[in-house]
Amino acid sequence: MHTIRTSRDYEGTVADAEALWYDLDRWASFVDGFHHVEKVEGDWPHPGSAVIWQSFPAGRGRVLEQVTGYAPGDGQALEIDDEQLLGTRRVRFAALEDGVRIELSLAYALKEGGPVKAVADLLFIRRALRDSLRRELLRFGRELEADRGLA
Repeated sequence: MHTIRTSRDYEGTVADAEALWYDLDRWASFVDGFHHVEKVEGDWPHPGSAVIWQSFPAGRGRVLEQVTGYAPGDGQALEIDDEQLLGTRRVRFAALEDGVRIELSLAYALKEGGPVKAVADLLFIRRALRDSLRRELLRFGRELEADRGLA
């Protein structure tokens, strides 16, 4: 398994950030490649619940995110299964003196292996996944700021 992570600091509170992050109706505005939710099972965002969503064409395809951990005010852990990889994705929220820090991490393994895939992962895939997490946090920050402007 390889792990990638990124974080950003924003104005606002942990409660504001969590409310936006867990709002499935808002995912289209910040989740990278997200097209639509197909199904929600259980009491989202609590452990045991799951979201099945579809990416845009040429994206990740059908994505299953199963909640394995959730702590209000702290974050969430999800087991992820899509067409290319299996992994664990975590979001963490931390209160700052003047805002909130959000950290995303993804520990993943590619479904199909071999030496060519390992080289592709090292040279291309890992960077693409890190860039995706960064884009997601940038878009999330824009949405969080827009919400703060409406308050």
